[in-house]
Amino acid sequence: MESLFEFLSDKWWLVFPLSAFAGHWANSLRKASERRHQRKVELYKLRNQHLEAGKASTAEVEALMAAHDATNSRWLEYELDVGKLIDFPLMTDVREPMTVAFLRAKREADGQRPASAADVTSPARLEAYRKAVDSFVVALDVAEREARRIRDSKFTGPERGRLAKARKLLMIAENHAATPAERQAAYKRARRELDGLIVLPDATVAALEERMAPGLDAGRRPPEFRPN
Repeated sequence: MESLFEFLSDKWWLVFPLSAFAGHWANSLRKASERRHQRKVELYKLRNQHLEAGKASTAEVEALMAAHDATNSRWLEYELDVGKLIDFPLMTDVREPMTVAFLRAKREADGQRPASAADVTSPARLEAYRKAVDSFVVALDVAEREARRIRDSKFTGPERGRLAKARKLLMIAENHAATPAERQAAYKRARRELDGLIVLPDATVAALEERMAPGLDAGRRPPEFRPN
């Protein structure tokens, strides 16, 4: 022990470098601890950003699906209303480039549509669906503007007369105040007037006949059998 004290008494000057080393070591430990803490904070922020991004993506997909549904509803107003198709025949005329472009955009959007918003898990998938829905909306806007612009101008005078007559006959066919026989006769005459002018989609015919079902069924019912 005495020899240690003697050594330290002779080497008293070592206190200064040793103190400096101890201070440097303590400072290094403090900085390392701060760096670990900073990394934990950054990881926490990144994790929260990822979660928030996931929520934002889900909300965006849901908004796109709502826009998709709204555009489909606008289209169904034409497909399920024969009167509206008579007023704007371009909407079902597949000879028109704008109609073809719209139907193509609709098919693409329907094909890209996810079963649920949660199914879209990548930015690329989200971007593909966004582009498809945007193209669908724009294509319908363009087709509607053109349909309203030209209306029935591509038909001759007599053809426009037939369209107007078919419109009136369909009003009778859907009028529940008319007798079943009157409604059925009006429906058949309307279809004859439209033949060769407007191609009614199957969905349009089905919707029309569903609205007229009581009258048509009554008109089609076979005569009651009466025994002699």
